Amino acid sequence: MKFFIDTANLAEIREAYDLGILDGVTTNPSLMAKEGITGEANVRAHYKAICEIVDDKVSAEVIATDFEGMIREGKELAKIDDKIVVKIPIIKEGIKAIKYFNSEGIRTNCTLIFSAGQALLAAKAGASYVSPFIGRLDDISFDGMELIAQIVHIYQNYGYQTEVLAASVRHSMHLIKCAEVGADVVTCPLKVITGLLNHPLTTSGLATFLADHAKAAGK
Repeated sequence: MKFFIDTANLAEIREAYDLGILDGVTTNPSLMAKEGITGEANVRAHYKAICEIVDDKVSAEVIATDFEGMIREGKELAKIDDKIVVKIPIIKEGIKAIKYFNSEGIRTNCTLIFSAGQALLAAKAGASYVSPFIGRLDDISFDGMELIAQIVHIYQNYGYQTEVLAASVRHSMHLIKCAEVGADVVTCPLKVITGLLNHPLTTSGLATFLADHAKAAGK
């Protein structure tokens, strides 16, 4: 399974890269604003800075909701770097845009997926990735993980090449469950990934080991 981190923070992206676990980055206007990045030129420069850190796959989101606007914005984003994946919302005009970008060899990430039907439409249009939002479904008492499993099953039935990119991943157990049901990618904050390191027996075991070593060394 691939690990993307959902951030626009360059320090976090570098940390994930240095850990050797970073396969890509997803970001959006809200995350850019959180880092104080405003203005079209500054946002594009920041996307370029992210691309210079990672090996591939940086999702950059369009703002427009009409076909012409999405095509215009998507082309501009794709010009920033070959690593850019254009993020498109799952709306009718978005499906048209995904089909267009697929024909032009531009990768897309279809976002705001909340049903298997939406994921099926995105795959048929040629999306590179679909992003089902687990946490947001959980918030309204739907089983987000069941949706991931359903989409994975449907894609396997018909051999779709679209990858399932689990989004709105809130904690480490979400991540593990995504791995169990076969999600191709998870995107989440870095702390969710580093949370996989934690186990009380590891902490206590290391403390015992170090204490025993100190005794043996006469310290």
